Amino acid sequence: MFKLIQFLLIFLASALFPTSAHAEEKLVSDIAGYQKALKSVEAGDTIVLENGTWTDFEILFEGQGTETQPITLKAQTAGKVIISGQSNLRLAGKHLIVSGLVFKDGYTPTSAVISFRKNKDELANHSRVTEVVIDGFNNPERYENESWVMMYGQYNRFDHNHIANKKTKGVTMAVRLNTPESQENYHRIDNNYFGPRQILGSNGGETLRVGTSHYSLTDSYTTVENNYFDRCDGELEIISNKAGKNRFIGNVFYQSRGTLTMRHGNDTLVENNVFFGNGADHTGGIRVINKRQTIRNNYLEGLAGYRFGGALVVMNGVPNSKINRYHQVEDSIIENNTLVNSDHIQLAAGSDFERSAVPIRTRFNNNLIVSKDQRDPFTIYDDVSGIAFDSNVINASVDEQIKAGFVQTSLTMGKADNGLQYPSPYPESSEIDKDIGVSSALSPIEKSATGVNWYAKPAESATFDHGRVVRVKPGLDTLADALKEAKDGDVLSLRAGQYAVSRILFLDKAITIKATKASKPVEISFERGALFEIQDGGNLKLSGLTITGEQSPDSAGNSVIRTQRRSMLSNYRLEIEDTRVIDLDINHSFNFLSVSKGTFADEIKITNSEFKNITGAILSLDKEADDLGIYNAEYVIIRDSSFDSVQGDLVDFYRGGTDESTFGPHFELIGTELNNVGQGKRNKSKSSMVLHGVQVSNIHSNTIKNSLPLRVNHTVGEPVTRITKNAFTDTPELVIQELYSDKTDTAELSDNRYLNSK
Repeated sequence: MFKLIQFLLIFLASALFPTSAHAEEKLVSDIAGYQKALKSVEAGDTIVLENGTWTDFEILFEGQGTETQPITLKAQTAGKVIISGQSNLRLAGKHLIVSGLVFKDGYTPTSAVISFRKNKDELANHSRVTEVVIDGFNNPERYENESWVMMYGQYNRFDHNHIANKKTKGVTMAVRLNTPESQENYHRIDNNYFGPRQILGSNGGETLRVGTSHYSLTDSYTTVENNYFDRCDGELEIISNKAGKNRFIGNVFYQSRGTLTMRHGNDTLVENNVFFGNGADHTGGIRVINKRQTIRNNYLEGLAGYRFGGALVVMNGVPNSKINRYHQVEDSIIENNTLVNSDHIQLAAGSDFERSAVPIRTRFNNNLIVSKDQRDPFTIYDDVSGIAFDSNVINASVDEQIKAGFVQTSLTMGKADNGLQYPSPYPESSEIDKDIGVSSALSPIEKSATGVNWYAKPAESATFDHGRVVRVKPGLDTLADALKEAKDGDVLSLRAGQYAVSRILFLDKAITIKATKASKPVEISFERGALFEIQDGGNLKLSGLTITGEQSPDSAGNSVIRTQRRSMLSNYRLEIEDTRVIDLDINHSFNFLSVSKGTFADEIKITNSEFKNITGAILSLDKEADDLGIYNAEYVIIRDSSFDSVQGDLVDFYRGGTDESTFGPHFELIGTELNNVGQGKRNKSKSSMVLHGVQVSNIHSNTIKNSLPLRVNHTVGEPVTRITKNAFTDTPELVIQELYSDKTDTAELSDNRYLNSK
């Protein structure tokens, strides 16, 4: 009897927890060994990659596992298997698991680093990629379109992965619905760390996209849950939803430029997400387009974005819209959300001759809106009678069109244990429902709870001045010698005297070169066609120097600073302060800064500096002339400086095309003097400055004498141009053109004076 009971227990255990009689763990040490192991793999088996670096390894992982006996590919020790060189991973089959790998120091030879398919016919289903790292695995060409993760098939999971530092064009991760076998897929994307993605400077910089416009009326049923989006700044859309019935739940967006955008697709649920903008430029929230969208219990704080990148944006649609344009907002719900110190809520946004279909049958209920300066955050662009406002609370005045749907009251906010702000104490008013805004049960996921715990998440750090201070003496190539030994973040402190440089100084790190405080100047001359070349990874700050071109070669096209001639993956920063640049006139077209196609500056900043006798331009930022919405710099800031006898443009800033996916470029000119600028015979623009397609311009309190006119060409979007309190002497009136817009006089012009001294 005992033996019978024992047999039954063993039988029952094997039925509930079946194991393969052939389950094996196969440790492999090279690519040939892996391929051999894969040929004999069976359900329940595990292939283990030996610790070390695997170079040029195109991993095809295919097999037929089962729900209880998956086939696994893993690192011998998580994080100790490095996949480098030209490598990638493809999964095909069912019930496959991959874990513990690190992709870095290389790039994929195909269009994806990880793909849930072998080819268009052989897909992965019921499979999982977990605890995998992709860090800086970029093609050397900035605008080579590539994605890092492509999900196909059905019922796949991508979780607890670390994805950071994508610098090339192309969505970081995408869910594809291009065949019936990948539709209604029920994928799950959860608990991942999506780390910093720098500004791309063109369309194609989304961090996550679900679907495409072609399949946007197809349902995906993808869940994106409990992920952390950290400084994801690629473009206007952090997440681009382009399919139906997807869910975005419990994600945190930390200081990320752009929005979670319901670009296409219907029946989307956006719930329990948290947005922390920290007041950073263009940090946004949620953008609503299409039918039957639900935006509920989301918390948005410190978001500074506006227009399409605002904290909450409800778009206008196109009547009878094509599948790839803007479908009307219909039958949607926006309820129980909290917006704290977030500047812009946009209603009927994008209203124009084409986008004239206003939101209809939409409810805006029980939302809490708190503004620190009690300023109305709403901008209404069109008829919003199709949005029913009810039981909302706000501490500011609101437009008369929607005022009836709000209770206006003063509010004192306090931070709760979950890190979010709530009214404290809640106003004692019978008019105010206790259930306004987000629930007290909302608990934002911590960054540390996402990704992997064995790979460091990138910290925020200063670009300049965080290294050693290195003293440098005057002389021939003493600066070059010091730079050769310098580390990232170092400061080269130059004693007073003359520095001659016989070679181009190549920068692939962040370096500050500054004058030691002394009464005598630090003067630098150079003998090559450029003094500095900024290469990938390079950043440069100059302070307190005098730079002269008198020893430069007698040839056209010299520059003080240039970017490398080929594409650069890393964005760079250039800062010039308290510096004098003179006599760039040995030959014609001698620029201060010349950039190459495929290079991009996060910021170029000139303050309290002097430029005199220059035959070229100061900032030549016009190399992306293909009209594809690409440009060479995000922010150009010039303050409290002077420019005298500059034959070319002060700046030639170009962003062509009509794409609306970027926030920039931005330009600022304040408190600066221009004298005799732009009048060289080789200056083809016939202007002192050209801003073409610049999205935000502020030209304020400048003195412009004996110069050619400023030229501003508005191209796309709703550019913000402010030209105020400038004095123009013996200078033609500025020229503003609306090239592709039916709008007129969009620039703010005030208190500008024109004088004629002759």
